[in-house]
Amino acid sequence: MTNIETRLIASLPRIMDEKINILLSDKTLNTNDCIDFVSLPNCGGINVFIGTVRDHTHGREVTRLEFEAYAPMAISEMRKLAEIACERWNVQRIAVHHRTGVLDIGEIPVVIAVACPHRKAAFEACQFVIDTLKQTVPIWKKEVYADGEIWVAAHP
Repeated sequence: MTNIETRLIASLPRIMDEKINILLSDKTLNTNDCIDFVSLPNCGGINVFIGTVRDHTHGREVTRLEFEAYAPMAISEMRKLAEIACERWNVQRIAVHHRTGVLDIGEIPVVIAVACPHRKAAFEACQFVIDTLKQTVPIWKKEVYADGEIWVAAHP
């Protein structure tokens, strides 16, 4: 990530209102921030997806991941996904946080927390957001292996 991109991400405000909390950051993500934001007494279902950097993929040893983003569009697209989830599944609150920069094994590149009155809707909304985020949001991932590196497709 260039210094310009880092400054741009740092200068972007966190998008947060009463229902939606969006963050794109080059700093360590805090899962408790997401859970605290979505916790409501009228929601019986809170679903949290925490993506972590694993040490192997497709039989290759991974040493780290590197994430880059087109920040203004990434934040806008994450917001759109959150709004769609709110409409389709009666989401009461949602947090979508994504990391950029270099992440080591075990670090967290993405956290999605969804609160709904019922668990099924929370599961479905959370899965929709992570699956669609990987397909449509301009965040790119480079996998760095013990024996090389590759930019991987935006979707599984």
